[in-house]
Amino acid sequence: METTMVQKVGQIGVPVKDLNRALDFYKEKLGLSLLFNTDSMAFFECDGLRLMLSLPEKDEFAHSSSVIYFQVTNIKDTYKHLVGKEVIFIDEPHVVAKMGQTETWMVFFKDTEDNTHAFMSEVQV
Repeated sequence: METTMVQKVGQIGVPVKDLNRALDFYKEKLGLSLLFNTDSMAFFECDGLRLMLSLPEKDEFAHSSSVIYFQVTNIKDTYKHLVGKEVIFIDEPHVVAKMGQTETWMVFFKDTEDNTHAFMSEVQV
């Protein structure tokens, strides 16, 4: 019996064109709690689900679609397992942020409809 590696949706990413305008909309108009922001990203709390607004890093992410970030326990093991199942990955697992003693790791992949999603894992260092 194979166990499911996905635990829950950890974060949903929404590409934006103007971060300040989007920050104002989600915080002031929708009333979401801002966790923190940088010059290219803003993170909101939404009843246990994190919403990330971001300026797209690459042109391929600059379309009207949300990226679903699936939280996993061990991102490297998940990556190796799914490469074996012919999942098409855009990159390899890598650190995207360090906050105190926690590293956030991500790896992006495509579904069969050419949608981009990701696996994420928060690791204590």
